[in-house]
Amino acid sequence: MDEIAALLAVLAAIFFALAATLWQRASLAVGVEAGDSRAFARLLTNTVWLLGLAAQILAVVLQAAALDRGRVAIIQPLLVTTVIWALPLGYFLTQQTITQRHILGAAIIVAGLATFASVGDPAGGIDNAPTSDWLMAFIVLGAVCAGLLLFARRGGAGAKAAVFGTTAGMLYGVSATLMKPVVEELHAEGAAGVLESWELWVMAVTGIVGFYLQQISLATGRLVTSVATVSVTNPVVSVLLGVLVLQERLDQPPAWHAVLAVGGLALALLGAVLVASASDHEQEADATSGPAPMPAGVT
Repeated sequence: MDEIAALLAVLAAIFFALAATLWQRASLAVGVEAGDSRAFARLLTNTVWLLGLAAQILAVVLQAAALDRGRVAIIQPLLVTTVIWALPLGYFLTQQTITQRHILGAAIIVAGLATFASVGDPAGGIDNAPTSDWLMAFIVLGAVCAGLLLFARRGGAGAKAAVFGTTAGMLYGVSATLMKPVVEELHAEGAAGVLESWELWVMAVTGIVGFYLQQISLATGRLVTSVATVSVTNPVVSVLLGVLVLQERLDQPPAWHAVLAVGGLALALLGAVLVASASDHEQEADATSGPAPMPAGVT
């Protein structure tokens, strides 16, 4: 694995976590709810929300730099560490509760990703694929996203955070995977060639829609649930697209490396699910005793 690419991916995860935390802080202050477009519009002038936007832009730049140096199937799973960074940031910025279950889940994520990063070494892979291959993948993912959104308004705040977060993560996964051919096109053809490619515009649209859905997920107040679902779904979709569309494989010899790498990734995703479920359980319990106080000094 390219160590610089891995470092860039982890730095991107830190700034993704910071962006999500700042966005949630601003959303709670403004009172954004699902379907409330006027409240969402007020976020555009909120200083804290704009700082989150700056952090998100920096994270995307770092992610693009990492993908420029490494394969999608390796770089994207490292973004699961976003869940870990969100824990202390949520504690200090939005008074999120951290339990032993959160700490255990974070430790499992670290162990799983350490294993994955140590032995994961993708073989093969292409920089882009035929449009027909992309189109088939988009149809399937679009149907799944539509099905999720049909159930978005059912259930409590935790369920909404998970559904909107999962859908946002899927769209982010598509956007991130397309970032690979866009960057390669930029190297080969320059800015003019990139502007003429459909990959750039689909990457932008899926990223923007995912960004909007993430705002709704964060507005539920379930920071870690939202971050965990986004951070898990994003790399899962990216790895699937990397394998099925970009033909990336974790099949470098010896063969047991691939088995261990997949096992490490599965362990990391299990840790993220554990963190998300811990947050949802804790905050549902808090809800029975009344609404959580707003952080002091929120603007």
